[in-house]
Amino acid sequence: MVEKQELRGIVRLAGADMKGEKQLMIAIRQIKGIGPSMANAVVKVGGFDPKKKIGLLSDSELKKLEDIVTNPKKHNIPKWALNRKNSPDTGEDDHLISSELTFANRQDIKNLIDMKCYRGTRHMYGLPARGQRTRSSFRKGKTVGVVKKKNKPATKK
Repeated sequence: MVEKQELRGIVRLAGADMKGEKQLMIAIRQIKGIGPSMANAVVKVGGFDPKKKIGLLSDSELKKLEDIVTNPKKHNIPKWALNRKNSPDTGEDDHLISSELTFANRQDIKNLIDMKCYRGTRHMYGLPARGQRTRSSFRKGKTVGVVKKKNKPATKK
């Protein structure tokens, strides 16, 4: 006779809180740095049922899931699913999640600004860095519009 497992309300996984009633595929996408394709790869490598609710997973299954999410290269997740290919620091392929990803993005932008390359100066001035037009877009917070000269009343001759 199989015991009925209790549904957990909130599950903490890799620094993110997830509602226990969500399906596994959708719930692990709550972790910053994991999108749909990475979630699919994690579920397939781990041998989990993607429709199973995350609150019904046992502690050992949650540990296994967290290990796959934090070390995807160790579990043979394909290179194309990783979010940091050819890292400028190490030259290796990594997958960063949560605060590590945020920190790495900030550092990359800071390095661009320090190099004073085109993309760095665009980031520094808060302008678009990928070639978009700026005539009508990206005008938030700056002076907008044209000031017209006031017409003086006509003088009598």
